[in-house]
Amino acid sequence: MSFLYPSFLWALLALAIPIIVHLFNFRKTTQVFFSNNRFLREVKEATTAKRRLKHYLVLLSRLMFLFFLVITFCQPIIPAAEQLGNGRNIILYLDNSQSMSAQTDDKSRGIEVATSFARSIVDLFPPDTRYKLITNDFAPTSNTYKTKPEILDLLTQIRLSPVSRTQKEVVDRISQSRTSRNQEVFWISDLQKSTQGPIVFWDSISKLHLVPIQFSKQSNVFVDTAHLENPFAAGGGKNILHIKVRNDGDKDAERLNLKLSINDIQAATTSVTIPAKGTAESSFDLSSSLSGLNEGKLSFNDFPITFDNDFYLALNFTDKITVLEIRSSDTRTVVEKVFGNEQIFNFSSYAVSNFNYSLLRQADLVVLNGLNSIDVPLGEALRNYLVGSGTILFFPGSNPDVASLKNFLQLPLVNVPEKVTQEELDKPDFSNPFFENVFEEKSVAIAMPRASKLLDWGSDRSAILRFKNDQPFLSRFDQGGKLYVAATALQPGQTDFFNHALFVPVMYRIASSSIRNEAKLYYTLKESYIQMRADSLQGEEPLRWIGEEEIVPAQRKLNEQIIFDLPKFSITKGFYKIVANRDTVGLVAFNVDKRESLLDQYDGADMKELLGDGDNITIFKVGSQEAFSNEIKERYLGTPLWKYALILALFFLFVEILFIRFLK
Repeated sequence: MSFLYPSFLWALLALAIPIIVHLFNFRKTTQVFFSNNRFLREVKEATTAKRRLKHYLVLLSRLMFLFFLVITFCQPIIPAAEQLGNGRNIILYLDNSQSMSAQTDDKSRGIEVATSFARSIVDLFPPDTRYKLITNDFAPTSNTYKTKPEILDLLTQIRLSPVSRTQKEVVDRISQSRTSRNQEVFWISDLQKSTQGPIVFWDSISKLHLVPIQFSKQSNVFVDTAHLENPFAAGGGKNILHIKVRNDGDKDAERLNLKLSINDIQAATTSVTIPAKGTAESSFDLSSSLSGLNEGKLSFNDFPITFDNDFYLALNFTDKITVLEIRSSDTRTVVEKVFGNEQIFNFSSYAVSNFNYSLLRQADLVVLNGLNSIDVPLGEALRNYLVGSGTILFFPGSNPDVASLKNFLQLPLVNVPEKVTQEELDKPDFSNPFFENVFEEKSVAIAMPRASKLLDWGSDRSAILRFKNDQPFLSRFDQGGKLYVAATALQPGQTDFFNHALFVPVMYRIASSSIRNEAKLYYTLKESYIQMRADSLQGEEPLRWIGEEEIVPAQRKLNEQIIFDLPKFSITKGFYKIVANRDTVGLVAFNVDKRESLLDQYDGADMKELLGDGDNITIFKVGSQEAFSNEIKERYLGTPLWKYALILALFFLFVEILFIRFLK
């Protein structure tokens, strides 16, 4: 035990005052004579003995009262385990992810409790202490140290962030702040298991204090995944939205009502029962009238965890698919018959001798039909288109020039078979993702077309269609874009594939998968970047994102794509329209990382062990603001005992009163 103000111990000299008063009786005595005082002397002796005992007890009480009163002003304490010193750097990592909206045992939100804990820490340290506040946003304000007033002002601006951070990301960010001053780190977080990420040990250079925010046991329901049955559907076609909903609680979620709204109009509703720690699937039929850019939102009521009750979907349906055919002659081909539906396709066909290369920029799919060779200028234009995420479907002519085609196709094993024979094609592999949702009935009894193998590019186990001898008939190669190569010419006598029922669905699937402005149904805010097609955009003015707020993200153009870097500290969940000048050219939807919806937590001891269990890692085991405030004061200021000394002083004063009043 020690004293904060030991100079007050000089006041113990006041203990001599009651002693002096009791030793010297300053009252003037009067002598009284009696004729016979034998009996009076006996009474006097008995009374003096009792009176002397009473005086001693009163004296002792007064001495103890004065003693403990002096000790109270000295402010005794039990010394702190960690002493405060001057010239410290304090780093506060405050987890402000969406999971911190959950409630603690006292019904306060985790983010509010964490902020109050941070204020208690700042109020404790000396005035010359410098602070750095790091949140999940990794905002520019966390790059420099701040004074106490500045950091308190920043704490008033803390809001929930849609961004999740792994332990490694936080440790790496903190390690950038090392200085020569004494450095201590306070890690205030709910210690969520799902966002833990790779394990990183804490080094021994700085002290780490874990301040876990513990929540009461709560269940949570959230949308796990969503996808379209036909992700490449053009506008006007029927489609189905499939969703999977997950229950993270220990009880079944019975008859949860799910609503689908499209462009702020309720389109459908359904109910599902989700088992505890399980999932349930459901689906919604989408209207065939949908086209263009549409904002879809799945919503449900799940209390008290509400940050993930809305799930956003960008239903972007291309009005038409642009198909460009380059043919060897001026006659019409079967390709024009396939893509002649003007409600779905913008189709144009040109002879190779009369083709404008600039048309490639607008094409989703380029069909090279019947070309025996490809000259150098056309080959370079087509290669540039392909590298820029274009799609090319190549059907050779009846007498292919191997040298020319090998240079264009860039397939080293391309050659012409010595003996050309017609072979029957094998049944489609329905497990191939190419054929997903193509056939309503997957029958193995389907009759297959025949074809002459005019081109050979070696074995291809992932071929879309094969001959019965296992040689590829139609293959896909990723060369920046998608290159489809067929082994035969679309001419009578070479194949009857173009007259077969399989021909149209295969051609449609190639066309639908070639949509170059295809956007994902949704993104999560853990993404670092997204990209979109940019070949139709003119000028150098940057694209703007308009949502709850307008932002201009960092962007760069690469070939025919624009790549956006996501500004995580300013973007929020919801919809953003991508605007060029005054035209809306795209729509993207962002949702919270689903890891945030899994609320299982580490306790402080488990987290300390994961960080290496070093001696420089300590844990604050707290449950409320008052408990945390008391614990941090005990740890850095020691345990104050002055209250107990004051209570004892008052106790002995009360005892003195009792002695004087009742002790006869």
